[in-house]
Amino acid sequence: MLVLLSRHAWEDTRGNVKMYKRNSKRKGFTLVEIMIVVLIIGILLAIAVPNFIKARQNSRLQSVVGNLKQIDSAKQQWAMDLGKTSTDVPTSADLTPSYMNKWPSGPVGTSADYVANAVNAAPTFKGQTLTAFQDPSTQAAAIAAAGL
Repeated sequence: MLVLLSRHAWEDTRGNVKMYKRNSKRKGFTLVEIMIVVLIIGILLAIAVPNFIKARQNSRLQSVVGNLKQIDSAKQQWAMDLGKTSTDVPTSADLTPSYMNKWPSGPVGTSADYVANAVNAAPTFKGQTLTAFQDPSTQAAAIAAAGL
């Protein structure tokens, strides 16, 4: 004979109290919880990806600007040391390794993308000068033309 003690307990014929558990909570996540997590991840990615792309582009731009400055400095030093005129054009072989450790290669492209030009002219990267990369009014066009 069973005696009901409460909603979740009873006593069997031997006097043992038996309890049963009700599994009202299931383990796992609901669809709404999963959708909220996916939404939060999507929002974070929408913020992070454009910032990452801009930082990458800015890094490439700074690399090109630094290389152009280095080439210009080496070119001026070469001209002073050897008594060259303003129309003389140094080659990469003239500037390396005496005035530069090595000829720079672009972050996108090859070492042929850098041109020293004449002593009185600014060096270029894919046809764009240092001032084009530094001037805010021409910077976007120079970046697009150089493929950065």
